[in-house]
Amino acid sequence: MATTAVGVGMGGVLLGNSICFRKTQQLSISKTSQVSVSEIGFVTSQLSGIRISYNPPKPLPAPFSPALQPVIARRICPFTGKKANRANKVSFSNHKTKKLQFVNLQYKRVWWEAGKRYVKLRLSTKALKTIEKNGLDAVAKKAGIDLRKK
Repeated sequence: MATTAVGVGMGGVLLGNSICFRKTQQLSISKTSQVSVSEIGFVTSQLSGIRISYNPPKPLPAPFSPALQPVIARRICPFTGKKANRANKVSFSNHKTKKLQFVNLQYKRVWWEAGKRYVKLRLSTKALKTIEKNGLDAVAKKAGIDLRKK
């Protein structure tokens, strides 16, 4: 019994007795016979009984719109970049379990001198001390925050 090498182009793969490919195309197994893909998804060639399967590509799902997601405030200070610290909770028996130490974030209305208005911010108490020392404009400029959008 002679084996014939089959040349499959355009994404075709020869697996044992079956040829899998992605696009609808004409395959030539020998010079005398032509095999084409039908709507069913597979065709059996007439020479050697090779089963040729066609798996159509699945359509890509529509991108999920971020407008439907709820807005969740992250526990990160926008001015200092402080975030939760992973620590150990130690019991009396010295058994250690993981816990998070969150930043002390507060909602605070701060007077913005350049805008002549109050700005409501969610910031850490460390950032509040820094704003009292250096001023709101300097701290916001260093953190890259546009106060006109607040």
